[in-house]
This record gives sequence, C-alpha cells and structure tokens, in this order.
Amino acid sequence: MLCGILLSGCQRKAEGQTVAVVNGQEITLPELNFALSQAKVPETADKAAVRSQLLQQLVDRKLLVEQARSEGIDKTPEFLNRQRQAEEQLLLTMLAARRLNTTQLPSDREVEAFIASHAGMFANRETWDLDQVQYLTPKDPGIAAEIQKTKTIDQLIAVLQSHNIEFKRQKNRLDTAIVPPDLYSKLTALGQGEPFVVPVGDRSVASAVVGKEPNPLTGDQAKPAAVAMMRKQQTATSLQGLLKSLRSSAKIDYQPGYAPKKS
Repeated sequence: MLCGILLSGCQRKAEGQTVAVVNGQEITLPELNFALSQAKVPETADKAAVRSQLLQQLVDRKLLVEQARSEGIDKTPEFLNRQRQAEEQLLLTMLAARRLNTTQLPSDREVEAFIASHAGMFANRETWDLDQVQYLTPKDPGIAAEIQKTKTIDQLIAVLQSHNIEFKRQKNRLDTAIVPPDLYSKLTALGQGEPFVVPVGDRSVASAVVGKEPNPLTGDQAKPAAVAMMRKQQTATSLQGLLKSLRSSAKIDYQPGYAPKKS
C-alpha cells in the first residue's frame, strides 16, 4: 500500500510547464522553445506542425539517451572526456559572447580608418580562383628550398615528382575578406601564377591565383561589416588580456616533462 502511494506521488504528468513525460523524464516548455529558436523556423511555416515535430524529436532523443545510459556509455572514459570538453567549449563560447556584447561601439572615424586600412576586405575585395596542390611536407630542408624557388604550380609539381612525393591537385576559391592585411599585401605582391605555401598540420597546400573576380564591399554594407570585425577583434584582445592576468595569478603545477617550453 505504502509503495503504491509513493509511486503515485512520484508520477509526473504532462501539464503546466511540462509538455511531455518520457519514462518519467520531463520535457519542459522552455526546452521546447529553445529547440524552436535553434531551428530558425521560416515565418511562413505552420508553427503548430513544426512544434509538434520538434517535440517528437525531443521525445525520441530522450528514449535514445535513456538507452545509451542503460548500456553504461555515460560511465566510459571517452564519454566523460567528451562531456568535459563540450562543457568547457560551451563556457568559452558564452564567455566570448558576453565580452562581445559589452565591447564599446567604435566611432565613425575609427570605422572609416579600419575600412581604409583593410582594403582587401572592402574596396579591393575580390574572389580568387586557386590552383592548389596538397602534399606531405618534406622534412629535407633541401627539398623545401627547391619548392620555395618555384614560380609556377607546374614547376612545384615537377619538384614533388622528382622526389617521389605524392600530391593531390585541386581547384578552390578564396574570398580576400578573410585574408589578414599583412598576408594580403604579400600575396598581391606575388608574380602572376606564383604559388604560395600554407602549412596545414603535417601537410602543405600550395596555391596559385589563376583568376580574380572583383567583389567590393562598400557604402552602406561596409560599415556594419567593419563594426562586426572590429568588435570581434576587440573581444579577442580582451580575452587575451584576461588570460594573461589569469595566468599570472594562477597556481599551475606541471608534472616534470609536461610543462610547455619557455619562449
């Protein structure tokens, strides 16, 4: 009798702020509303139908999560490491967002100066067609020197072939708006079709500009883009300053052999 009373008292019902109960696990209205906000539903969509569909997805997720827990996946080292990593990444993202929301808006003069000093992002913005070659970065400094002397992609490929280095040739496109100003100046100074090499892990990607399409960002479109970039840079600078301060006041103890090398 007592067990029945306790069980009935613990039963949860889909009412009030609870829109569904899955094997005792509640799905709340705020949880459903958050899912709706993340879905970016078009204005013309049937809101009731979309809400119903999203709720069913949440129900299905609860069922699969329950199954995963029953199999002990939530107790494995891999899960715990991924969970910790995901939580830390979310906190870092929200910290950056908070700093971004509190940065001071730049003045019109500052915005104009930023636009003028970042021509590749604005007045001179272009879309480049690239001829690319991806290959394993050679450890031999002699081979690296040969590659550095090449003036065309075909010459670079000839060097790779002469040393039996496998490569993959591909086409790509690059928006100069994402290229840092100092790098943009170096790239625009290269000769026609002259490759530039970017290391990516243990590989390198050599690119040659084979076509350019003007894509300027000017007038009313330039200012909001510039403000967004400036605020992003201010946020990064703010976080770097914060990190420097935190490092200086933190007590950090490394096991011998694990400490980073002093620069």
